[in-house]
Amino acid sequence: MADRSEKLRPSVWWVLAALAVPFIRAVTRIRILHPEKLPASGPFILAPNHHSNIDPLVVAVAVWRLGRAPRFMAKASLFRIPVVGALLRAVGQIPVERGGMQRGAIPIAAAKRIVAEGHCVVVYPEGSLTRDPELWPMRGKTGAARLALELGIPVVPVAHWGTQQLMPIYSAKLRVVPRTRIDLLFGDPVDLSPWAGRAADPAALQAATGAIMTAITRLLEELRGETAPPERWDPAKHGQAETGRF
Repeated sequence: MADRSEKLRPSVWWVLAALAVPFIRAVTRIRILHPEKLPASGPFILAPNHHSNIDPLVVAVAVWRLGRAPRFMAKASLFRIPVVGALLRAVGQIPVERGGMQRGAIPIAAAKRIVAEGHCVVVYPEGSLTRDPELWPMRGKTGAARLALELGIPVVPVAHWGTQQLMPIYSAKLRVVPRTRIDLLFGDPVDLSPWAGRAADPAALQAATGAIMTAITRLLEELRGETAPPERWDPAKHGQAETGRF
């Protein structure tokens, strides 16, 4: 199993960290709450909320600071871009065809590697930036739950708040002055035992996904000091597309 020593071995990760960590440190003040809840070793899925395009970079830097090298489920089309594709492969990112996580189409070899090498894999259960106008987590998709149940690995929820100040939703522009405070709160693994062995059961996947989204939302409520709406935002009920801008 991989552990925190992965961060210590010379690799392409060092190059990426040398670029990303100083940049994020220069434009943000990151506070990590309950870092001990991020597993020190072994495979697991990290499930964050998503309301800014800068979220993956901030989450990656936070996880790296805690001693793990995160993997992301990345669109397969990115792997076909010269240089970019080679870089993604070099750091073990996992190609998934559009919609693949919803259909369980993660490559078998990649799935086995997650377990065999003990990776931390970041999966956004919402599938895209939230459509909720108040930036609460919206309805989740079943990819994270399916992957966890198929591989028998835990899902660790994490909520963050503040990235929307650094890069507003759907924007590509950074607000670098003043430095943005970003809080991240890690939670206990989600109890998916009621649905163990039922990765092919749509009802089980929906219920497990609901449990994951509830865990993330509760963490975000704690960070914001507010209560989320009783009903999770559903884009379909509001005539909104699942992906892209709206």
